[in-house]
Amino acid sequence: MKNSPWLLPAGVDEILPQEARRLESLRRSLLDLYECWGYQLVVPPLIEYLESLLTGAGSDLDLQTFKLTDQLNGRLMGVRADMTPQVARIDAHHLKRSVPTRLCYMGSVLHTRPDGFAGTRSPYQVGAELYGHAGPESDAEVLCLLLETLKNSGIKDIYIDLGHVGIYRQLADAAGLSKTDEAALFDMLQRKALPEIQNYLSDLDIKSRYKDMLASLAGLNGDADILSIARRQLSGGHPGVIDAIDYLEAVAGIVNRRVPDVPLHYDLAELRGYHYQTGIVFAAFVPGQGQEIARGGRYDDIGRFFGCSRPATGFSTDLRSILKLSNWQASSLSGIFAPAAEDPALLQKIAELRAQGERVIKELPGQTGNAADFDCDRVLVLDGQSWVVKPNE
Repeated sequence: MKNSPWLLPAGVDEILPQEARRLESLRRSLLDLYECWGYQLVVPPLIEYLESLLTGAGSDLDLQTFKLTDQLNGRLMGVRADMTPQVARIDAHHLKRSVPTRLCYMGSVLHTRPDGFAGTRSPYQVGAELYGHAGPESDAEVLCLLLETLKNSGIKDIYIDLGHVGIYRQLADAAGLSKTDEAALFDMLQRKALPEIQNYLSDLDIKSRYKDMLASLAGLNGDADILSIARRQLSGGHPGVIDAIDYLEAVAGIVNRRVPDVPLHYDLAELRGYHYQTGIVFAAFVPGQGQEIARGGRYDDIGRFFGCSRPATGFSTDLRSILKLSNWQASSLSGIFAPAAEDPALLQKIAELRAQGERVIKELPGQTGNAADFDCDRVLVLDGQSWVVKPNE
C-alpha cells in the first residue's frame, strides 16, 4: 500500500463528481455576487518567479511555498501559496489605474504544510481586493463583502474579530524595541502568553510606561467597550495608536450600520499578517471552529514593490472549507436519456435540447444501465415520425 499508484500526498485530495458539482455551483454563485458589487475577475498564473510571488508577503508565505527551478533559464520559481500578491502585481503593473479598482479571484493554491481547520495543503482560494482608496469605507466594504460571501454560501452564526496592526507597531516604535525584541514579543502576544510577556518586558531597557502599555495589549479584547479602555491605557504612547483605535471604531461603525446582525469582537493583540499588513485586520469565525474561516485586512505597501504604491484592502477564504461548513446544495440533477440510434432526426433533437441548456445523455451501444442510473428523469422516445421528451416511468 505504501507505494500504491492511487495514493495522494498527505493534505492533497481530489474532488469527486457530487462534491465537485457543489463547489462549481457555489463558485458561480460567488462570481455573480462579486460582479454585482463591481469586482472584476482576474486569473493569475499557477507558477511564477519567486521574487515576484513573495514580494512584500513576508516569511510566512515563503515557508508555505513549493519551489522549483525553471529549466529554461535556471531561475527559481514558486507554485503560488497565496494569490493576494499576484493580484496586487496585476493592479500595479498591468492595470495601472488611477481610480479605485475592484478585483476578485478564484483558484487552487498549494501549501508545503496543512493550513486552516480543514487541514488541506491544496485550498481553493477565493478573495476580493479593493485598490486605490485609503479610508475606512473601503475596509468596511470588503468586510461587508466577506460577510455576504459567507452568508451566500449558507454559513450561519458568523462573528468577526477586528484588530489593527498599527497599534502594536506604533507602540514598539515609540518604545524603541529592536527588530529582535519586536518579533519575540509579537510571538508571545499571538499566544497570549501573559507571564512570558511580563518576564520578557521586565528585562527590556525601555521606559516603564511602554512596558505597561505593551503588556496590556494581551488583555485588550472584547466588545466595543474595549476601545474606550484602550484609549485610556494607551494614551501618551504614540499619536498613531489613538489614530488606529479611532480608525478601527470608524470601520466597525460602518459595518454595524450595514450588517447589524453580525457580532463584532475586538482584539488589539490580534496581528494576523503582521509582516505585510499595514492597518486593520479581521477574521471570520463560526461556533465550533477554533480557527478562522476567512481573513483579511489592509496592506497598503505591497504595490510599491511592483512600481505603483496604492492603498489596498481585501479578504480571502477557502471555498472547499466553506463547503464543509455550509448547507449549500447545487440544483437537483436531472436530464434526458436518449437511445443509441443514429437517426438524423434524433441527433438533431439532441442538439436542440442541449442548445436549450438541457442535460442529454446518449445511450452507448451494448451498455448497461437505464435512465435512472444516469440521473435522468426524462427519456427521448419516437412518437410517430417525431422524437419527443417524455417522463421516465
